[in-house]
Amino acid sequence: QVQLVESGGDLVQPGGSLTLSCAAFGEILAINRMGFYRQGLGKTREVVATLTTGGNSNYADSARGRFTISMDNGEKKVWLELHRLQPEDTAIYYCHAVDSLRREYWGHGTQVAVSS
Repeated sequence: QVQLVESGGDLVQPGGSLTLSCAAFGEILAINRMGFYRQGLGKTREVVATLTTGGNSNYADSARGRFTISMDNGEKKVWLELHRLQPEDTAIYYCHAVDSLRREYWGHGTQVAVSS
């Protein structure tokens, strides 16, 4: 059984920073891509940033320039650095992975709250 476990969510003030982490556990085939999605209250889940093992990154417009994604493929870990956080970044952030057979895996989420 494959599990994605996120950590790092917290309550921060506007303008603050956080680093989210995600690790994959279990029998997972070669990972093609890992990333983070988020879902705010009453909103649909949206992509924040993804990164392929080939080094191709993709960022949502709202994340570009403020967030940075990185990955250690050998360790099956991914990190998302969030800077200049704003209240609209408040959401549950979910880790996502796609393996070489295009099977998708999701974590249970970690809460990020931005408020003064």
